[in-house]
Amino acid sequence: MIGSGLMPAAVAQLPWRITMLVLAIGSFGIVVLYSAAGGSVSPWASRQALALVVFLVMALVMSRFPRTFWARMAFPVYGVLLAMLILVELLGAVRGGAQRWLDLGLIRLQPSELMKPAIILACARFYELLPASEIRRFGAIWPAALLIGVPAGLVMLQPDLGTALMITAGGVTVMFLAGVPLRLFIGGALALAVVIPLAVNFALHDYQRQRVLIFLNPEADPLGSGYHINQSQIAIGSGGIWGKGFLNGTQSHLDYLPEGHTDFVFATMAEEWGLVGGVLLILAFFLVIRWGVNVGIRSQDRFARLTAAGLATTIFFYVAINLAMVMGLAPVVGIPLPLVSYGGSAQLTVMLCIGMLMSIDRENRIRARR
Repeated sequence: MIGSGLMPAAVAQLPWRITMLVLAIGSFGIVVLYSAAGGSVSPWASRQALALVVFLVMALVMSRFPRTFWARMAFPVYGVLLAMLILVELLGAVRGGAQRWLDLGLIRLQPSELMKPAIILACARFYELLPASEIRRFGAIWPAALLIGVPAGLVMLQPDLGTALMITAGGVTVMFLAGVPLRLFIGGALALAVVIPLAVNFALHDYQRQRVLIFLNPEADPLGSGYHINQSQIAIGSGGIWGKGFLNGTQSHLDYLPEGHTDFVFATMAEEWGLVGGVLLILAFFLVIRWGVNVGIRSQDRFARLTAAGLATTIFFYVAINLAMVMGLAPVVGIPLPLVSYGGSAQLTVMLCIGMLMSIDRENRIRARR
């Protein structure tokens, strides 16, 4: 194609395979949102389609940036987002009882979402600059712990437990992959075993504490706090192997399933597309995550390896936590299913991750040809 002049080299060299896979997942999400609205493109499907196109083009543009650009921008971007999280506490817009957004006039920005990839960049940059001889010393731990803990704490104040957990998990993953001694993670796990019961009883908000308790016993309040989980399980189970058919779901169409277009969109999908649709969607996400991990494995330098692995893990956490949540295997923490759930903030975050992975992958392929 390149040699024949039918396609410019810059276009032919774009990562079309992963682009088509991401586009397929996003397009399927639009179909699900169309059904969730009762067979209408408004109010969700049309907006989701526009966001998908815009953010996918953004990711392709990002793929042309060199790895060094992301390394240089890691700490400045982290600093800007940290300042924005502080502004959220001071001036943030309140919606649904939570103070998570900055009202910028044309858009409402949720800085906590953007902090998910930013914490990966910041931690990867820190460990790239850290001498290898220091990796097993205390100086390799406390700066990274501070980088992670400050934004996670600010997000907890909003309150947003799910996003705080995602930020923490992403940063800790980079710490682990950087070679921080395993004994420290074991010690941290033991400390969490002590802290979690205290946090549930004294640090969490009442609705967050109730979510944890309902997760342990959904039948305790089936018409109240346990309603989401129960209705989600009914929707998934009623879909069977092949599903009820497109536009034939009842849980979402009759408004039994709360948030059927956002956090519980997988339940909406599974009711109509069944086990087969669910497995195919999970397989598609697996291929995206596997690609991201392979990008990290093929990378030649420390920053690229840690960044790629951390970004791929962030996408994995999105998918795994959401699926566990809608199936009743984890508390409801408000994590959407990437590229499928309605909402621009999470879709932007995932596309940023994919765009940076494309950028690192492009440099890997250029180096391999030399």
